[in-house]
Amino acid sequence: MATYYTISASLLTLKDINAIIFENKKLKLSDASKAKIKKAKAFLDKKLFDSDKPFYGINTGFGSLYNLEISKKDLTTLQENLVMSHACGTGDKVPEVIVKIMLLLKIKSLSFGHSGVQLATVNRLIDFFNNDIFPFVYTQGSLGASGDLAPLAHLSLPIIGKGKVTYKNRLVNTSTVLKKFNWKPIKLEAKEGLALLNGTQFMTAYGVYCLLLSHKSSYLADIIASISLDAFDGRIEPFNDLVHVIRPHAGQFKVARRFREFLKDSEIIAQPKAHVQDPYSFRCIPQVHGATKDTIDFVEKTIITEINSVTDNPNIFPDEDEIISAGNFHGQPLALAFDYLKIAMAEIGNISERRVFQLVSGLRGLPAFLVDNPGLNSGFMIPQYTAASIVSANKQLATPASVDSIVSSNGQEDHVSMGANAAVQAYNLIRNVERIIAIELFNASQALEFRRPLKSSKFIELFLKAYRKEVPFIKKDEILHDDIEKSIQFLKKYNITDFELFLNDYGIKASLLEQ
Repeated sequence: MATYYTISASLLTLKDINAIIFENKKLKLSDASKAKIKKAKAFLDKKLFDSDKPFYGINTGFGSLYNLEISKKDLTTLQENLVMSHACGTGDKVPEVIVKIMLLLKIKSLSFGHSGVQLATVNRLIDFFNNDIFPFVYTQGSLGASGDLAPLAHLSLPIIGKGKVTYKNRLVNTSTVLKKFNWKPIKLEAKEGLALLNGTQFMTAYGVYCLLLSHKSSYLADIIASISLDAFDGRIEPFNDLVHVIRPHAGQFKVARRFREFLKDSEIIAQPKAHVQDPYSFRCIPQVHGATKDTIDFVEKTIITEINSVTDNPNIFPDEDEIISAGNFHGQPLALAFDYLKIAMAEIGNISERRVFQLVSGLRGLPAFLVDNPGLNSGFMIPQYTAASIVSANKQLATPASVDSIVSSNGQEDHVSMGANAAVQAYNLIRNVERIIAIELFNASQALEFRRPLKSSKFIELFLKAYRKEVPFIKKDEILHDDIEKSIQFLKKYNITDFELFLNDYGIKASLLEQ
């Protein structure tokens, strides 16, 4: 039996979205949301019937054509023309999970009753969501202001029976799916095309998914770095609470405590050390990983505000008898947040690669390149190259997009956020971080074997036992690509909920979205 999430005025959180998407919940509108949508639509219809006053995008042209009035008999054509003409996306296909989040967020934004759409239009979006019908959306085409126009146009084409959708893993014409479900295309009425296209749901959906990936990757980076610390015969003293109480950044404090939990019964960490200090990539893990966690928390606050906002234009206020053309579609808050997230997550990869470098350097009793008979065997020489290459690519992706702008629409839209570009860059960068920390796990697990018969902590040994089912200890040179890919898949195979259950099985109680 299907489980439903009710769209209402209640705050939609990251935890809610994680459950909706990965527990396959279906959506329905609350009665209050239905009433608000109907009230705004009735108010707009009355305004247009009673007055010949121009309202931007409702009975006028769009962008720099805002001064051209449109006849009442052409208002449906105006809105459908808008959707078709703005469907100019190109590039790669947006992943279906992100398209599903786009649908959810557009439904949520329209549910507030400030957009003037038909209830039938919102219900059709819900139909698509509940039946896993995903409009084909492209990654390129949005300037991140005036809303995510091109991506949202592609999201909206199936509403009017046009475009393509993915259904049951097949790309089909929308008409095929409408026929299967016995649905007719929605006939858009005044303002509806604009309400669908103006908005930040492309950027924000990427933001939601990037946050889910970031929370998980950040936690995994802590686990893997703790394995590296033990494999490098590192010291636990830099993780002592006393150090972090006197510089009490929240993320830093959490990381230090987490490492002590991960390593609390390790024979290796407890043995006497011949060295007084570790390199920064080990000693400063709480400061570096912790700063990233604090950044993720900041970005999450921005994204959650956006999720629970109305971002189309004009905005309709029935109680105040106002229709106001403004700029809630501008993605500047998101663009800045994405750039901050990119930089913070790039640092997780950056410091991870430095630990890989230390592990293969033949230090502290470890063989050069973590293999017997170095020279005859190159061992783990080149995985570090691969990690370094990805780290450098991430530095390029982390260059801020928000400092850029470009004039569009004949100068009417003269400052844009580039938040959509930042969002896609963030997604690609975080996927790269997954690859880098997977390479660190590959190296750290190999290095730890050279500490035998000493054991690491119970948790780490159990974690590595699960990993060893996928990736073996490397005794001599072989094609390491295959093992790196298996390492990446080992980290990717769990969504956040499943990963929390996985950790719980090994005695670690964790809530990754409440780090």
